Formats: sequence, structure tokens, C-alpha cells
Amino acid sequence: MNLIRKQSPFFPSLIDDFINNDWTVKVPAISSTVPAVNIKELDNQFEIELAAPGKQKGDFEIEVEDEVLSISSIQEEEKLDEKGKFTRREFSYSGFRRSFTLPDSVNLAKIDANYKEGVLHVLLPKHEEAQPQPKKLIKIR
Repeated sequence: MNLIRKQSPFFPSLIDDFINNDWTVKVPAISSTVPAVNIKELDNQFEIELAAPGKQKGDFEIEVEDEVLSISSIQEEEKLDEKGKFTRREFSYSGFRRSFTLPDSVNLAKIDANYKEGVLHVLLPKHEEAQPQPKKLIKIR
């Protein structure tokens, strides 16, 4: 049994011609990509790791409003005067915005962040009351 029908050599494939043609399509200069995120819960805090290689720490904006943490970054397109003609140009600048609803256990006043080796680390400490308490033994009288 053959699942692929053999194409007639007398009928040229218009689809192949269309797909294989190197169309020079202008892609918008700003694209929106969402970086990958890891969220880890520890006894005393939450940790957010956001993969954003190639950025600087000044490229990020982190804000908290109505118990929603938002991390954003926008890089504007730079206009370059270059000599020569490009046959294709795919470099672009991008922006993103990630938002997370914070649980009541997070101490909003102590949120901290740092950027190192392409990963943005956001530390969300928990309130003392929200942290696990040690086991307490009760004596029976």
C-alpha cells in the first residue's frame, strides 16, 4: 500500500515553486516573545527565574500593583545607517511582559531581584506567619 501519490511529471508543482521561492518579506522590527519562567516555593520564600539572555539589568522593569507582580522589558529599534544592501534582515528587538498573581503569604515590602548570566532572579519572601512552624509537642497531664 502506497500512502503517497506519485506526482505527474507533466504537471509542474505550483505549490513547490511558491514554497521554495525566497520571498523577501519584511518582518516587523518589534516582536513579542515571552521568556521561559521557573517558579520555586521554599519554606521562607518563592523564587522566580526568568530566562532573558542578552539583556542588561537596566532593561527590566519590575512592579507590584494590587498583589500582581509584573516583569517587563522593551528594547526599541535602533536606526542604523549602514552601507550595503541586505538580501534578508532578521535581527529584531523585542519586548515582553509577564504578570503573576501573588499569594497573601508574600511580604511585598521585601521583594528583591538581581540579574546574572542571562537569568533574572526575583525573590519573594514570605511573612513570618506564613512560614512553616516547627513541630510542637504537647504534654498530656
